[in-house]
Amino acid sequence: MIAPKLLSMLRCPIDGSQLHLVDDSLVKRINEAIEKGELRDRQDQKISDPIDGGLTTQRGNQIYPVRGSIPTLVADAAFQFENGG
Repeated sequence: MIAPKLLSMLRCPIDGSQLHLVDDSLVKRINEAIEKGELRDRQDQKISDPIDGGLTTQRGNQIYPVRGSIPTLVADAAFQFENGG
């Protein structure tokens, strides 16, 4: 999806930490929450478009959507998603 060399250069726009790809099982759970209308971004706007992947910080406190192999590294587009859903 994202070339390893590019991934190593990407940083969180909020805290500057390195970003990592989220695993496929988490992407599936995120898309289920989007389909149910349960997920909101940092501006409290309902997220309606499913994601192809995601990038997260080491702490996992923010997830940035990836759609069409293009990461959206805009702070307001980030969302929180608890590991358990």
